Amino acid sequence: MKRIAVAGFQHETNTFASTLATYEEFEKADAWPGLIRGDEVIRALSGVHASLTGFVDAAMASGGYEIIPVLWCAAEPSSYVTTDAFERIADMIVNDIGCAGDLDGIYMELHGAMVTQKHEDGEGELLRRIRDVTGPDLPIAVSFDFHANVTPEIMKHASSINIFRTYPHIDLVETGAKSFTSLERLLTAEPLFKAFRQAPFLVPLTAQHTGSEPCRSLYASLDQLVGESFCTADIAMGFPPADIFHSGPSVVAYAGSQEEADSVADTLLQSFIDAEDIFNDGLQSPESAVADAMAYTGPKPVVIADAQDNSGAGASSDTTGLLSALVRGNAQGAVLALLDDAEVAAKSHKMGMGAEFMAFLGGKSGQDDQYSFEGRFCVEALSNGEFPFTGAMFNGFTASLGPMAVLRVLDTPADVRIVIGSVRCQCLDQAIFKHIGIDPAEQRIVVVKSSVHFRADFEPIAGRVLVAEAPGAHPCRLDNITYHNLRPGVRLGPGGRPHGRTET
Repeated sequence: MKRIAVAGFQHETNTFASTLATYEEFEKADAWPGLIRGDEVIRALSGVHASLTGFVDAAMASGGYEIIPVLWCAAEPSSYVTTDAFERIADMIVNDIGCAGDLDGIYMELHGAMVTQKHEDGEGELLRRIRDVTGPDLPIAVSFDFHANVTPEIMKHASSINIFRTYPHIDLVETGAKSFTSLERLLTAEPLFKAFRQAPFLVPLTAQHTGSEPCRSLYASLDQLVGESFCTADIAMGFPPADIFHSGPSVVAYAGSQEEADSVADTLLQSFIDAEDIFNDGLQSPESAVADAMAYTGPKPVVIADAQDNSGAGASSDTTGLLSALVRGNAQGAVLALLDDAEVAAKSHKMGMGAEFMAFLGGKSGQDDQYSFEGRFCVEALSNGEFPFTGAMFNGFTASLGPMAVLRVLDTPADVRIVIGSVRCQCLDQAIFKHIGIDPAEQRIVVVKSSVHFRADFEPIAGRVLVAEAPGAHPCRLDNITYHNLRPGVRLGPGGRPHGRTET
C-alpha cells in the first residue's frame, strides 16, 4: 500500500478589503465546514463538492493506496490571513505530516491566492515548510482554485499542479481526481518536467466567466492538447484584488521532457495574449442596471450581480448602493441577497414576524465611502440560517449563516425585499432565497451579491443577466486600483495601462 497524506488549507485574499482572516474564521463553519483534523476530514468531506473528495475517491477506486488525512480548513475570502492563523494551521499540517511515518506522496488542496500578514505567497511558504520536512524528492501534488496567483516558489516546491477549469467552479471533484492521476504518474513513471509562464495583463473576475469568450475557447483548448510525453496543462486566471508581486494569470504545463512542457506552455500563453481584446466584463451603473431590468418585459426575472460587494472575493457583503438604486428607481418585484447585518437580523428575530421598525441597514463594515440604508422595514420571514445548499457549487454542504430575515422596505412606491444574514456568504445558490420562502424564479428582479458564481444556479432561471458596479471592496475596474507590490509593467486589465506608469 502506498501511503498518501492529504490536507487542505484555503483562503482567497483580497488585500484591498478591511476584515482580516483570523484563526477563528477558519474554525467557524459557514458555507464550508469548520477546521477539521484526522479521520474527520474524510467523514466531513465524503460525497461533497470538494477537490479533496475527488482525490480520495479516485485513490480508493484505483486501489493500493492508504490515505492519511491531516487537516482541512477554509475561511470566507477577506483581507490578509493573520500571522497567528497561518502559523497555527501551518504548524499543524507540517507537524502532522512529519509524524505520519513513511510517506510515498502528499496531496494538498490549496487555493493559490492566500496572502498573510507576513507572506505575500502563503501557499509557497507552506509548501516550502513541508519540503523542509519531506526533502526535495517526495511527490507533492497540488490542486488550485481557478483564481490562483501561481508563483515561482509554488512551482519550485509542487511536483504537479492541477487547476479548476470552470468559473463558476463546478469541477472541484474532477480537479481532485486529476491531481490523483498526476500523483500516480509521479509514483509510477519517470519524473515530470514543468513549465511556468505569466501573462502580461490582469483580468477582472467579471471577465473570467468560462461560459463567455474568450475563456470558453481558451479552456476548451486544454482538452485538445496532445504530445508524445505530454501529461497536463492548466490556466490560472489569477486573483487581481491581491496586491502582490506575482498577481495575475499564468500557465503551467507538465510533460516527460522539458522541451515539450515549454512548447505547450508557450502555445497556451500566446493564445491567452492573442485573446486580450476579447475580454469584456459588461459593467454598468446601478441606475442603468435597474432601469434596464424594469424595462425588460420577458417572462423570466432579470438577475443583477452586485459584483463589487461579493463576499466570495473578500468584500463585506453589506454595502447598500444597489439597494438604494432599486428604491430610487421604484423597482417592482425586486429581491436582494445576501446582505450581511447581524445587528438588524438579531433585531428582526427579537421583534418577530410582522413587526415594523426603523433601522440603519448595512454599511457597518467600516469601509470608506460606505453608508447604511436608513428606512422603515417590515419583517416578512425569519430563519435560523441552517439549510442545505442545492446548487452545483455548494451541493452537499449545509449552510450555517446565523439568524436570517426577509425585510420589506416600507414608505416607498418601490416593491423591494432584502434577505439579510449574520455570516458573510456569497449569494450563489437559490436555496438562500428558497429556504426562507422566496422563489427567485417568480420575481421580476433578483439582485445577488456575487460576481460570476451565481450564474451556475441563477442563469437557468434568468431572462437577462446584468452586472452592476455599485461600490464595494472587490474593485472590478483594475486601472482605478492603486497597486503597490505588483511587478512593474503588468497591464491593469485587458488593454489597460502598465503598472508603474501614469497617464499624462
